[in-house]
Amino acid sequence: MWPVVLGFLRSNAVYITLPVAAVIGFVGYNLENILSDKYTPYNKSIQENRAERLADDGKLQNAENVEKLRLREDVLERNLSPSLRK
Repeated sequence: MWPVVLGFLRSNAVYITLPVAAVIGFVGYNLENILSDKYTPYNKSIQENRAERLADDGKLQNAENVEKLRLREDVLERNLSPSLRK
């Protein structure tokens, strides 16, 4: 009996592999959704933590120095091509 089953599986492996992989992927995806925690807490950036720490230590006296340590909001637009600028 086993040689017949293995012969059938060997000759039709191409047609059997995709549905089996799809079922395993579907079960794994749903199992991961059930078991995993989807909540990711907010953490301040390293630059914000450093600026606050230096401000608390008294090394930075005025707000201008604290603002210089933080990243600018348009950090992704630094190397923007001229044709894409507003």
